[in-house]
Amino acid sequence: MQDRHLLPNEIDLLLDGEAGFGVSPLRAHVEQCAECRSRLGDARVIVDALERLPRLAPSVRFSDQVLKRVQIVEPVHVAVFEMARRLLPKSAPMRLVMAASAAVLASSISAAAVWVGLHADAALYATNLVLDRTRTSLLNGAGSLIGSTLGTAGLDAARLGGVTGLAIGASLILAAVGGATFGFRALATASRRSRE
Repeated sequence: MQDRHLLPNEIDLLLDGEAGFGVSPLRAHVEQCAECRSRLGDARVIVDALERLPRLAPSVRFSDQVLKRVQIVEPVHVAVFEMARRLLPKSAPMRLVMAASAAVLASSISAAAVWVGLHADAALYATNLVLDRTRTSLLNGAGSLIGSTLGTAGLDAARLGGVTGLAIGASLILAAVGGATFGFRALATASRRSRE
């Protein structure tokens, strides 16, 4: 005989009709305890009601539809491996062609890296030459733009002032354009108000 009431898992054992060493004392307790007998009866009513419910099975495509809405975060190495696997050709001859092409490309890049390492001064000279020519062409383009926009006086002022002079001149032009825009807007607003 037990000094306590049955626990939920013990009531489940009785509902399932389990038979074993520990079940007979539980049945004996239920026969003598009105509260546990009532709880067991209530649980039987619920189980019977649940068993009478119609059995519902999801459609065959239910899991596919759910998984379409679930965002699955894939590790980067898995994504890269999958992309590489999709890019590989299926046929063996095409795989050989692709491997040979990759080997030629890797050899070319390695040779270029070795050449740059051995001839760093020539590579640095070529880079500086390209940068210098690019800067010269940009300055000439900017000079012709300033000359056609502001005239020769503006071009001379830009040459004398340098980059600082250009920055000051550009900020003055932007301030003038902003002031004119603000002024025209104020005039339009005042004109609209006077008509009303």
